[in-house]
Amino acid sequence: MVVDAWGQHPTLRHSQSPIFDSLRRWTKQPAPTEALPVQLTVEQMDAGGVDKMLISAWQAPGRDLISNEEVARFVSEAPDRLVGVGSVDISRPMEAVAEIRRCVRDYRFKAIRVLPWLCETSPVDRRFYPVYVACVEEGLPFCTQIGHTGPLMPSEVGRPVYLDQVALDFPELVIVGGHIGYPWTEEAVAVATKHPNVYIDTSAYTVKRYPPELLRFMRGHGRHKVLFGTNYPMISPAKALAGLDDLGLSADIRELFLGRNAQRIFRLD
Repeated sequence: MVVDAWGQHPTLRHSQSPIFDSLRRWTKQPAPTEALPVQLTVEQMDAGGVDKMLISAWQAPGRDLISNEEVARFVSEAPDRLVGVGSVDISRPMEAVAEIRRCVRDYRFKAIRVLPWLCETSPVDRRFYPVYVACVEEGLPFCTQIGHTGPLMPSEVGRPVYLDQVALDFPELVIVGGHIGYPWTEEAVAVATKHPNVYIDTSAYTVKRYPPELLRFMRGHGRHKVLFGTNYPMISPAKALAGLDDLGLSADIRELFLGRNAQRIFRLD
């Protein structure tokens, strides 16, 4: 099974948001003017040989770009292919905790994702801590972004080393840092090496752009620690995986990277 650990099925609010103007300059993709059908996402998965994609809500203080309800609806249209990931507003801690429980019990989501840059604060901010407690109690991985931000927002909050303190405070919490951690990939590798429950996903990067320090980690003691991701629709699965054979990964490492690690971490069938 090939699992994309980080994707989105975007709403128009998400796709047309001005915060992504810088990404549109990079990708040379105009913002869509109509809502994308779920079937198009499934077709892109088929084209890249992806069996399941974790699709995420996007919430932050004052911003609701993709709601949990919308993610649940998208998943219901392709339940064998799409897996829900919830999000919450950390500025309302009690509501955030209740929403995490609803994501599990009503929607059967498999993780919670909150982006530090979207909240304009680091993962060690006290407002994140009720989220961590709820994730541990509900058995959900906490997913976040590490590394610089493509949108024109501060990157410092994405330093992977912040997750060191989170993992020290919550050793039971499973943490998945997306987007490789560049330009602090070595820092991300160090944190993932130190803590048994910290992982890295490769979303927002094509195979040809994986940093050498990440590849060394994947081929060695980090073979159980790295997950494939795309950040779809920014990068399609087919484009993200183009050139995978050139990495020279062993069959076992390749299977772990493409799916088995994600199946284990997110408890996928």
